[in-house]
Amino acid sequence: MATSPMPAPLTPDNNPFLTFTDADLSAALFRAIRNIGLLALIGLPIIWIASGWQSACLFLVGAAISAGGIYESRRLIRVVNAKLDNQRSPRSTGFVIAMFLLRLFIAGAVLYVSLRFLHGAIYAIVAGLALAMVALSIEAVMLTRS
Repeated sequence: MATSPMPAPLTPDNNPFLTFTDADLSAALFRAIRNIGLLALIGLPIIWIASGWQSACLFLVGAAISAGGIYESRRLIRVVNAKLDNQRSPRSTGFVIAMFLLRLFIAGAVLYVSLRFLHGAIYAIVAGLALAMVALSIEAVMLTRS
């Protein structure tokens, strides 16, 4: 039985996690938002055909909340990294935190209204919310493959 060759040990020169910069993180999060959009476009007709237009709307609401969550996290991470590097942040910290908390409140309100008035499958909105985890997992796998 043939054995596969052992992979080279990780060193600072070939470990992608040690050379990961703030710009790389921002680009990865932007790609994750793009991937959420693509996955939503793929999943939308499938859910529409399988469960109807109400479930498709719930799926889109979940996908939009996922994309918004990553977008706001990206802004928050940018401010925190600027503070850690003793640089001037692009926006004031208070404004970014206030917008993050406002987005959380709006996301909760949108979830409540959507579930209350769109009588679709709850699994559709859960699938839309799960797109963030899927997109970030894709980015993590792509990072380990590079």
